[in-house]
Amino acid sequence: MSESKQKVEAFQSDLAALRQEIGRYIVGQDDLIRDVLICILGRGHALLEGVPGLGKTVLVKTIASAVDADFSRVQFTPDLMPADIVGTNMIVEDEKGKRYEFQRGPVFANIVLADEINRATPKTQSALLEAMSEASVTVGNTTYPLKPPFFVLATQNPLEMEGTYPLPEAQLDRFFYKLTVPFPNREALHQILERTTSAEKPTINKVISRQRLTEMSDFVRQVPIAKSVQDFAIRVLLATHPDGPGATEATKKYVRFGGSPRGAQTLILAGKINALLEGRFAVATDDIRTAAKPALRHRLGLNFEGQAEGITADQVIEQILDKTPEAV
Repeated sequence: MSESKQKVEAFQSDLAALRQEIGRYIVGQDDLIRDVLICILGRGHALLEGVPGLGKTVLVKTIASAVDADFSRVQFTPDLMPADIVGTNMIVEDEKGKRYEFQRGPVFANIVLADEINRATPKTQSALLEAMSEASVTVGNTTYPLKPPFFVLATQNPLEMEGTYPLPEAQLDRFFYKLTVPFPNREALHQILERTTSAEKPTINKVISRQRLTEMSDFVRQVPIAKSVQDFAIRVLLATHPDGPGATEATKKYVRFGGSPRGAQTLILAGKINALLEGRFAVATDDIRTAAKPALRHRLGLNFEGQAEGITADQVIEQILDKTPEAV
């Protein structure tokens, strides 16, 4: 057996064990768990959107419990300040006298849960921009690196709900995936009620180390991708721009702005992880297609006409995938 084949099987095995452990507590969300783990392996950040009560926060806390990593939670509220997230310089006094000392905020962890991120003001939301993009925090004239691995898993309620602030485009672009949390079906609701209303609750064991998670992320980047498949991802991204080559009728009519180069990076990295999950050490165009909606839905800005007609970004992306040829 080749070394690459062995590494692919080890990748599948470790990820399957992690998904199984999380699934012992989280019911009926297998696809969602898979997509969040793709974000983590791609060294990106996940934005989970859904109405209250669907278990978004519980999912993130369960993932953190199954990974041997530092975890912190920030509950976003309208009165939350940037210093409450990144930290601040405090005056401390000891035998040497008074001096300034940096008190680290909750962002200094491996997995950060930004709970209900759209309930804070844009000023506070932007406190995460540098951390999410560069894995560092600057306070005053000093830049503090964040300990790898570093992931922000944010939850938000739909924007039409009361007391929420839309995330700025610059911050949305820093999320690897935007995932919609589905409402559980009848069978899943039975399991949820049985687990949450009985005396016994399953405990989550740590099944993967911080070092192994880093190794798996490194291995993702070793997966080869053909130039033609990479070109397909580029053409899909360009088709999200109203004035771009390959733009569809829906793009030209309903889209105000398209995805950034980060969108293409996400398509490639997610495509590589999808290939590994299928036991392949090469990326296919179907791997790119699978990643397209969660990777691009938050990177498309709909114009007034699109919003007025109730068009969704997913509908635009579907047409792009239908109209974009695999090879040119």
